[in-house]
Amino acid sequence: MKEEYKQYSERTAEKKRNHLPCSETSVEGSQFEDGRSDDLTALDEKALLQRCYTSKPYNTQHSMKKSEAEDVAAERKKQTVVEQVMLDQLSRAVISDPEQNTRGDVSKEVQGHLGLGTAPMRFRKRTLHETKIRTKSGLTENMLSNKLRFDSRIVSRNGRDACRDLIGFFFACDRSLTVYEFRQFGKNRTNALPFIQKGVYQHQRGQKKGKAYDLTDFYIGANLTFQSIDHNLPKSIKQNPILTLRVTSIDEVAMDFLKDSCLEFNQGYSEQLIDDSKVFKKIQGMLRETLSKRGVRVVTGLGKYFRHIDKNGNGFLSQTDFKEALKLFHLEVPEQDFESLWLILDDSKSDKVNYGEFIHAIAGEMNEYRKAFVRKAYMKLDFNKTGSVPIVDIRKCYCAKKHPLVLAGKATEEEIKSSFLETLGESCSSPEEVSYSEFEDYYEGLSIGIADDDDFVNILRNPWGI
Repeated sequence: MKEEYKQYSERTAEKKRNHLPCSETSVEGSQFEDGRSDDLTALDEKALLQRCYTSKPYNTQHSMKKSEAEDVAAERKKQTVVEQVMLDQLSRAVISDPEQNTRGDVSKEVQGHLGLGTAPMRFRKRTLHETKIRTKSGLTENMLSNKLRFDSRIVSRNGRDACRDLIGFFFACDRSLTVYEFRQFGKNRTNALPFIQKGVYQHQRGQKKGKAYDLTDFYIGANLTFQSIDHNLPKSIKQNPILTLRVTSIDEVAMDFLKDSCLEFNQGYSEQLIDDSKVFKKIQGMLRETLSKRGVRVVTGLGKYFRHIDKNGNGFLSQTDFKEALKLFHLEVPEQDFESLWLILDDSKSDKVNYGEFIHAIAGEMNEYRKAFVRKAYMKLDFNKTGSVPIVDIRKCYCAKKHPLVLAGKATEEEIKSSFLETLGESCSSPEEVSYSEFEDYYEGLSIGIADDDDFVNILRNPWGI
């Protein structure tokens, strides 16, 4: 997983400025000392305590064993899905092939010799032993082998949907794709079920709207959009007319092979896409200093505020709502830059934008490597996949034994745990439970001031034991 997600880069001087190490200076600025920073509230200081979990949680041998076990389980899961996809597609291709209906007795039926006359083909009898095993025009295993496997997740604020385990395949032979969901029933029973049926699909949003998917559309972080009404999906997903899947990893070996065999492959980026990226980076740069230390309070506060004013519950708000929120949270964005941002986000020209996309646009978004660990931590808590976790369960599972302040004797485990629960609970709409979106927003805000991926992952590994 790490090789698929992590962008290898050395720590720079900027990281040392932005990153908050758990040293004596940070201890003195914590809630357990008299000193307090002028621009931080008590909740900000309590949230910053979570950044101290940057040391490795396990010894090297334990870490290697755990990583190897996870890799074996992931490979076994992917192999299960691949076998099911090949079985489904080959069977469907042969059985439904029109050539199956060209056997000798069909001409007799058409002439009325068998008493059926010109009856529709579905009423004509075809026994199993008369079905050909292979047809000339059917898809063969060799053709289906030229495929690209990719992992994906649903971009959703709903916990049950966001944590669905999806594996997709893009077939180079006809530029079709399919997505399967890996399901586990109990400890030993697993199954792979079709989520998006095999077909040729087009982009539903963005610069490529209306164009069919091709090989260049598959890379880590890419969004695949579908019309929800066209598929047999859960009701929670169909509430949004557009289903968005985010590619979290791809089969690099298969991609390299398909690139070499595809003469038309050219993964260039349009000027419009580059200009959009510049707008996002400019606004995020303006707010970086503000969010680096109080990111948790701002990001979770924005999420809570937007959920409160979203009376329809569809996740979309107007331009006026967003401007009021920026003013309320003291986030200064020039009017011209806001208008440029709005033109990008409101690509459907509906005068409404998804507030999750808006938060990511102004504050940035965790990369898929980090998000994978956030989902893993939440799935450990929400083992029944209900989409919400009781606060009492979070209190039971959170472990503060390895927090540097606890190890140094400057704080107790209960004090660290209480500070975490207080800052997390502040962002929740209900005092009794935490939803996936609230849990993700918390770590989204915490992620802003942490430059190194390994440091952020350790912040999740140490207290949650993942």
